[in-house]
Amino acid sequence: MSTVSPPDTWAYALRLPHDPRAARVARMTVRAALTGHGKGELLDAVELLASELVTNAYLHTDGPASLRLTALADGRLRVGGRDSQPQVPVPLRTPLGAEGGRGLRLVQEYADAWGGWTWGEGALGRSAGKLLWFEVGGKGAG
Repeated sequence: MSTVSPPDTWAYALRLPHDPRAARVARMTVRAALTGHGKGELLDAVELLASELVTNAYLHTDGPASLRLTALADGRLRVGGRDSQPQVPVPLRTPLGAEGGRGLRLVQEYADAWGGWTWGEGALGRSAGKLLWFEVGGKGAG
């Protein structure tokens, strides 16, 4: 049995090593994917926010991260960033002048929707990591 996807849906997955250059690689990948699919109007916001997710993964974990871009049938773009740090941050708890947390405030400001959850089970029954995601675009957005 085969499934049929609408022609305007697609997905890219990128695995990133724990490397300070990972955010740059993510930005280049986002730029190539969105430009290639005619989604240039989303490029600035997605490039910035995806870079923030990958940068946070590098700064707050010792392991690899992954980034997934998914174009949904209604025109929205969903971006998910996964890493091995199990704590889902709460951006609103970060004071405006604080050194950390500004990247997630950008996600709140520029994304139409966003969220996160823990996944898997690691040592001692703790979560093995988290997924943070955001969506931009779609009908009525802009």
